[in-house]
Amino acid sequence: MIAREIFIAIASFAAFASAVAAYLFAFHGESPLKDILSTAFAGTLGVFVGRYIERRLING
Repeated sequence: MIAREIFIAIASFAAFASAVAAYLFAFHGESPLKDILSTAFAGTLGVFVGRYIERRLING
C-alpha cells in the first residue's frame, strides 16, 4: 500500500517535470530548473489532493 503511494508520487512528479520541461523548452527556448520543480511539485500535490477528495466522496 505504501509502496504504491510512493510509486504514484514519483511517477506523477516525473511526468509533470518532463511535461513542463518540454513545454518550456519548446515554446520559450529555455527551461529553468526552479520553474520545472515548482510546477511539478504543485502538480503532484494536486494529484494527491484530488485522490484524497475522491476517496472522501466515495466513502461518504
